[in-house]
Amino acid sequence: MKKVAILNIGQFLRQSNIEGFYANTLEDHLITSHKDIALPHSHNFYLAILFTHGKGIHEVDFTVYDVLPGSLFFLNPGQTHHWELSDDVQGYVFFHTQDFYDMQYTQAAINRFPFFYSMHNLPVLYLKEKEFGIIQNLFREVYEENNTDQSLKRQRMLSLINLIYIESTRIYLELNPVDTQNKNTYYIKFRQLEQFIEKYYKTEKLPSAYAAMLNVSPKHLNRITQAVAGKTATDVILERVLLEAKKELVLQQKNFTEIAYTLGYEDYAYFSRLFKKKTAETPSAFLERYSKG
Repeated sequence: MKKVAILNIGQFLRQSNIEGFYANTLEDHLITSHKDIALPHSHNFYLAILFTHGKGIHEVDFTVYDVLPGSLFFLNPGQTHHWELSDDVQGYVFFHTQDFYDMQYTQAAINRFPFFYSMHNLPVLYLKEKEFGIIQNLFREVYEENNTDQSLKRQRMLSLINLIYIESTRIYLELNPVDTQNKNTYYIKFRQLEQFIEKYYKTEKLPSAYAAMLNVSPKHLNRITQAVAGKTATDVILERVLLEAKKELVLQQKNFTEIAYTLGYEDYAYFSRLFKKKTAETPSAFLERYSKG
């Protein structure tokens, strides 16, 4: 059976001499590293992609987003993605490990940025003209700095990347305002919730169980998930279950009944109904759609 392809940063060509970091133009990246990857895959690093020309679609965790000039994507480690792009697509891409960033900014972890808070947050910004110009210049500087041998290269690279994250956060928060009074507490709890879900989602589906793990009431847990992700705790749990089901269907081709059982559902018929209710298609229709590719 096929396994989920998890790409390592060391697999990519033109890697800079800075450990844990890679930068390139998107067009060269597609030719040298990514052109033949048609199936959904994931990475073990943080990824930023700016599209400056061309069009297409970019599918992140099986949700489709349009690609246009000014589309800016951020992906967390472990997120599944693939794309279909026009031949004239251009842009910039960089990615790095968590240590690359967090070892420099020891008092400010990368997870503080809203697009990296959680895999439930939107992975894309559609930049306006002025925003596009600012972000494009910063991405260009990252690419150019990556190709130099100047002193303090690592420090300047990290400063440029931090500026990209700061400017993008300002844009993101204008479009997706958060409860500033409770933001820090809520996001800390939400990340803890995601960690528990990642550990137990195959065996535990009840929000009350996760509320107990977090030492909060089920009502307060819902308040947290609504504030951070705009979803109920039940939906946050089920989305993780169904994401795994989709990965199994597309990348491992297991029997539907076996997938349901692996994810904690002994009744396949119930699992199939739940899948259709949440995704608007049956497991077989979903698999058929991907098999055509």
